[in-house]
Amino acid sequence: MRLVQLSPNTVGFPSPETALRQPNGLLAIGGDLTPTRLLSAYFSGVFPWFEPGEAILWWSPDPRAVLFPEERHISRSLRRFLRQTEYRYTLNHAFEQVIAACAEERSEGTWIGPLVKEGYLQLHKAGQAHSIEVWSGDELVGGMYGVAVGGLFCGESMFSRRLNASKCAIMTFCQYFTRNGGELIDCQVLNPHTASLGAREIPRRQFLQQLSRLSQQQLTPGCWLPQDLPPHDVDLPSLLKE
Repeated sequence: MRLVQLSPNTVGFPSPETALRQPNGLLAIGGDLTPTRLLSAYFSGVFPWFEPGEAILWWSPDPRAVLFPEERHISRSLRRFLRQTEYRYTLNHAFEQVIAACAEERSEGTWIGPLVKEGYLQLHKAGQAHSIEVWSGDELVGGMYGVAVGGLFCGESMFSRRLNASKCAIMTFCQYFTRNGGELIDCQVLNPHTASLGAREIPRRQFLQQLSRLSQQQLTPGCWLPQDLPPHDVDLPSLLKE
């Protein structure tokens, strides 16, 4: 296994199975963040992650963190909050604001530098990157963004400026995504926040098999058009876990 230097003349990626074990999943270096290369990466099970000002690094870790929407975990307190909150939710109303907020709302620093912002903004304009917004009145208080790959949504980052705003964003999106034919959310690397919402790890090989199938799946026509999203229906018992 060796780290691959990407060619400026092609946008393909080596097999994720050739990624390094240490650091886990590091596959390639270099390239750019053009929409064409980013799409090639996501359809290959690869994502960029690097410090601003440094070389672009591409990853495909093993295991892979994923969230099956039907397995999402809603605690009693979050269920109660979802019932009582006056948050409203939108899709693709403020992508640029969401990615900027994801970069800013990090006490430990962020990997979302100007190059990343511009790359995903161009991917959004191409209709492949999407944002979910949480509003309190006219104030943007939370949200998330990611990349659509058929019936798979590759979550990139989320932020929260008010209580439970990012949790509400992902729960509301899970409901919307499944109702329109989506089946899986890629969380990349497991962390305490995503684990608390029901994410778990699966072998990379299993993830790549899911990706191969779901990348060919068609969602409901028009599901990514800018629109208001209905709040999460917390009275659906089959979708709730204590």
